[in-house]
Formats: sequence, structure tokens, C-alpha cells
Amino acid sequence: MSATLSLAWKSARNRKVTAILSILTVAISVILLLGVERIRTQAKSSFANTISGTDLIVGGRSGQVNLLLYSVFRIGNATNNIDWKSYQEFSQHRSVKWAIPISLGDSHKGFRVMGTNHSYFEYYRYGQKQNLAFTKGHEFQQLFETVIGADVAKKLGYQIGSEIIIAHGISDVGFSRHDNLPFKVVGILAPTGTPVDKTVHVSLEAIEAIHVGWESGANLGNTPGAQQLQSRDFQPKQITAMMLGLKSKIQTFALQRQINTYTKEPLSAILPGVALHELWGMMSVAEQALMAVSAFVVIAGLLGMLSSLLTSLQERRREMAILRAMGARPRHVFSLLILEASSLTFIGILLGTFSLYLLLFVAAPFIQQTYGINLSVITLSNYELSLLALVQLAGTVIGFIPALRAYKQSLSDGMTIRI
Repeated sequence: MSATLSLAWKSARNRKVTAILSILTVAISVILLLGVERIRTQAKSSFANTISGTDLIVGGRSGQVNLLLYSVFRIGNATNNIDWKSYQEFSQHRSVKWAIPISLGDSHKGFRVMGTNHSYFEYYRYGQKQNLAFTKGHEFQQLFETVIGADVAKKLGYQIGSEIIIAHGISDVGFSRHDNLPFKVVGILAPTGTPVDKTVHVSLEAIEAIHVGWESGANLGNTPGAQQLQSRDFQPKQITAMMLGLKSKIQTFALQRQINTYTKEPLSAILPGVALHELWGMMSVAEQALMAVSAFVVIAGLLGMLSSLLTSLQERRREMAILRAMGARPRHVFSLLILEASSLTFIGILLGTFSLYLLLFVAAPFIQQTYGINLSVITLSNYELSLLALVQLAGTVIGFIPALRAYKQSLSDGMTIRI
């Protein structure tokens, strides 16, 4: 075996260009295979970690995916609001440790505006139970102060002290803007890779204040000024949803059932993890498409290596004939070609894996900041190792085709090469 390996190495050295091209072909295939797989799994992980540490999300009676979309991803609108008294009742429930109220409905230049309170910054978690952090500034403390997400600040170029105008509803058009009530940016949140980055946060009281005079859904022309509103006390009448953290996980299903059967108004309580899993399942077509792309990339790479080996085989007929003359049997020639294909595949896998980790190390911060996908530079998973094992097996099997041709040629050629 060692003699055959040494012979394969010397043979490859005599065909450096062909061998290097074969290795690069396999390496690029491995980079794309593992890269797509890593992006697929990390995207799924980032998706699942959009919210963590929250036991229940409560909103108006609705399907759990719709409730998840508007409360967590800020997509779509609620079917109905929650009465403030209902929020107070459940936030003070003996099973509840903390509650985060959420009020949606307004926007700013394509970004959703969310009304909330101090509990949001204290208890909201994402990823591996990571809390929200500020890159600049602090929480809102006054009525017309706002905290913006990282993407809002980056795209619109806002800094601490910038003033923004909130629009009534999702469409940010001139007639729907609260022009006389500008908000001052007092805080910018650190990037999270979640919808938090694309959200403008204000207080619940501010949501009530800016809608004074808009009770009919339009500005009736009697909206008070900022100074007048600041002198008044505002308490929400309704909110869009609430997030609950419980004292014990055991109480989750009991409280969920109690909320779902609440008689004072129709409510729905969902488990975020279950709803996220259902939502990801609806997007499984994209996941399967990524896996199919990965498979075709590997097939293309291996076929490229096969083409290279078959092309060089005609040029090596004299080499095979000389080996036969020196005592090598057809099976030795057969083993030589298989070992060569297997070795090139193995070296390509090593080069591709190393290159992938190098690319991840360089590109991970950019991908995290731009797309919100956290590509962790971690060791290969068992699934990824099994994929590489399949590539190695396929590369070895590919070697059988030129090996069989060399076997037949070495039997028929002897020392006379037929051109």
C-alpha cells in the first residue's frame, strides 16, 4: 500500500497542473457545500433565536403565526387590540414574573414604531438569552424621546439628538405625519440581527399623546402642541400585544389555557418556540432548495475531477505500459488510479474546509452586521462530517471509471501503445 501511495504521489507530481486543478475543483465544491449548509443552519438558528426567554406572547384572537409575525417580526397588523385592563390583570397574575406591553400601528420612513415601557429594555431577550444593549445613549425618559434600532440609525444616518417625525399608520406620507410632535433620539441599540434593529421605540404614553386629535383616524386640526401634551398624564387604553415571562415553566400551559378561555375579551396566547417552528416549516421550500444547490455543486465538482482524470488518462498510457513491463499487474494499475482519485479528493476536502474557516473568520462580522445572520466559527458538526465523508466516498467511487479504463488498456496495450 505504501509503495502504491508513493507511486501515486510521484505520478501526481509529474502532472502538477492537472492535480492542482482537480484539488481546487473539489476544494471549491466543499467550500460551497459547507458554506451553504452553515448559512442554512445558522439562518435557522438566528431565526429561532429572534426571541428567547419569553414564555408566552398574548394578542387578540388570531392564529399563532399571525400573532408571531406582527408582535415579533413587525409584519402585518393585529386582528384586534388588547384592553389595558386585561394587560394589567395578567401582568399582575401570580404566575407572571414580568410583562412587556407592545403597541404597534405607526411608522417612520418604512420602519415600524413600537410603543413599550421600561420592562422591554430590562426583560426582552434574543439569541442565547442576550439582553438589549446600547451603543450610544440611554432609554427614553421624557414623553417625546425615542430609542432606535441599529439598522434605523445606520440607514437613515441618525445620531443622538436627531429629531424624527412619526407617521400615523404604516404608510409614511405627508398627510399622515405628526409634524408638530418631533421625537428626539436619545438611544441607539446595539445590533441584534433581529427585528429590533429595524424598530423605532417610544413610550406607551407617547403613542397616546401623538394620537390626541386623531381619534377618527385622521388629523382633525385640533392636535395640541408638545408643551401642552407634556403637562398631561397619559395612560394607554389599548395595546397590541404583550410578552410574558413566568416564574415557573410548569405554569405555562395552565396560564395559556386561562388566557385562551378569557371571558372578558377574545385573546390568544402562544408559545414563541412552537410558533417559530411552524413558521420555519412554512419556509421549508427555501431550505430544501439550498440543500439541492449544495448537492449539485458537489456533483459538478466531482464531474470536473473525473473529466480531468479521463483527459489525462490517454497521455498516461505509456506510463501504464512501463509499469506493466516492470512487473505491475493490471490490479496494481487499477489500485493506483483509485488511490490517486481518493487522495486528490481528500486533499481537496482539507483545503476546502480550511478555506471555509478562513472565509468565515473574515466575513462573519460583515454578514452579522449586514444580514443579521451569526455565522459562528465552530467545529464541524456530525452532519457536516457525514457530508464530507460522502464527498470522500463519491470521489473514490469516481476514481473507478478511469481505473477501469486504465485496467483494460493495460491489458490490451502491453508495451505497445496504440495511438
